[in-house]
Amino acid sequence: MTQVQIIARHTIRQGHEQEVLDLLAGFIDQARAEPGNLAFDAYLKMDDERSYALLERYASRAALAAHRETPHFTQVLLGQIVPLLESRAVEEYDLPG
Repeated sequence: MTQVQIIARHTIRQGHEQEVLDLLAGFIDQARAEPGNLAFDAYLKMDDERSYALLERYASRAALAAHRETPHFTQVLLGQIVPLLESRAVEEYDLPG
């Protein structure tokens, strides 16, 4: 099985920074508890308080698909965080070897 790396870049709409970061903290804790999740970290962009990157690693494509069906993904990320974003880009990579 090939591991999967996700790099998600988000920019928060002005005035919603703390709300998104608070929601994000709980979302990350829940994602890290998933059986197929190997790593999940957030990084704030230097000199831009509205932008951050999420680096996520999953044991397989099936584990990534399972993640995207969880309540914290559908209800918290898609339902609460995404509407507060100015932009969102997600890159998906298979890990070689």
